[in-house]
Amino acid sequence: MEIPENIQHQLNQFQQLQQQAQAVTMQIQNVEIQVQETEKALEELNKTDANTEVFKQAGSLLIKVNYDDAVADMEEKLETLKLRKQTMARQEERVMKKLNEMQNSIQAAMQGTFAPSDDDDEDDD
Repeated sequence: MEIPENIQHQLNQFQQLQQQAQAVTMQIQNVEIQVQETEKALEELNKTDANTEVFKQAGSLLIKVNYDDAVADMEEKLETLKLRKQTMARQEERVMKKLNEMQNSIQAAMQGTFAPSDDDDEDDD
């Protein structure tokens, strides 16, 4: 049995949304890794004193930076990453909600299309 064009279109949109959800999930995982790495770096910085020489990676170079500036940069980076993670989590939530709605819509359409018709059983006498 052939799937009607409108349902096929919905299925294609559903697949695209699934891919989008997967991409967002992967981005969230990447940001989580960055958050963990930044927290670890900040933790290590806080174990040292202000007289410790601190270097920052810039491409393939290490550049000496002021200790207080390094701490402030790491704290700012951590805050930015956490905000990005929250934003992406909200985006993931919206996509998942839309996926559920589309799934329900497609299932309802499929049931309506492929359900046996009651019209054939009725007597008009």
